[in-house]
Amino acid sequence: MSSAPALLMRLVASAHSVADKAGTIIRKVMSGGDLGIVEKTGANDLQTTADRLVQQSICSSLARKFPQLTIIGEEDLPFQETDEDLIEIGQSEEVLKYSCPPQYSSIKEEELVVWVDPLDGTKEYTEGLLDHVTVLIGIAYGGKAIAGVINQPYYNYQAGNGAVLGRTIWGVLGLGSFGFELKEVPEGKHIITTTRSHSSKLVNDCIAAMNPDQVIRVGGAGNKIIQLIEGQASAYVFASPGCKKWDTCAPEAILHAVGGKLTDIRGNAFQYDKDVKHMNSAGVLATLRNFSYYSSRVPDSAKEALVP
Repeated sequence: MSSAPALLMRLVASAHSVADKAGTIIRKVMSGGDLGIVEKTGANDLQTTADRLVQQSICSSLARKFPQLTIIGEEDLPFQETDEDLIEIGQSEEVLKYSCPPQYSSIKEEELVVWVDPLDGTKEYTEGLLDHVTVLIGIAYGGKAIAGVINQPYYNYQAGNGAVLGRTIWGVLGLGSFGFELKEVPEGKHIITTTRSHSSKLVNDCIAAMNPDQVIRVGGAGNKIIQLIEGQASAYVFASPGCKKWDTCAPEAILHAVGGKLTDIRGNAFQYDKDVKHMNSAGVLATLRNFSYYSSRVPDSAKEALVP
């Protein structure tokens, strides 16, 4: 008789199903026509009905099944009862096919922290740039991002009739990442992906120091990491505060699980303990390969300006 799946794999399997449901909610809100947009701190920091409903769905669904988890979501929402139609109780059978890496097989619920960005790329969502949008569920243990789930609600949305809409990517350190085809930028090409709506002189000076062949400006941290693992970009460079732990936890785990690296602009690892500050105040630098090339070219001015 096979033993029951380890806690971590059950949690990832649940997060996968919850992320699938989140994608459905996001599409339903968009098709309804009223996004319910509010400004949180300004025109570049928005919240929609989809952000609110998805956070309720993810946090309530995971808390019901794993009551000892610490769950930290982006949106500051007042407590309210969650409608049952937002609850997802399923678990991905695809995830449960895999055995848990031995180093994580005896983790307890109360030792895990889940970081949730219900709709990464909200500004782009409101502007119809739907391929930028992701749902991020990151799982941390001992302050380290060890597993992640990214849903793209609008993957394939321009492919025409008959295409399957949406997909979910997932990964666990020591196991790998799944749900996509790993590709790399051709050797010697330096393609930078960076912020679309939070640019600055510091951001642009840092990018210029990398001597890029091309610069891609898009929304969403999850979207940028997908560009790295699918060979559309070779580095994600963001020399500015603004990114938060819920933006980077899931993408970092998925990137690290395939041999990539994500740090702050100074090369320091992020910590994901439940009591850590939410802001990644020293920016983000991430690559699938050749991290040292990019980190060695970060200007001292950027390192001095961005303090962890």
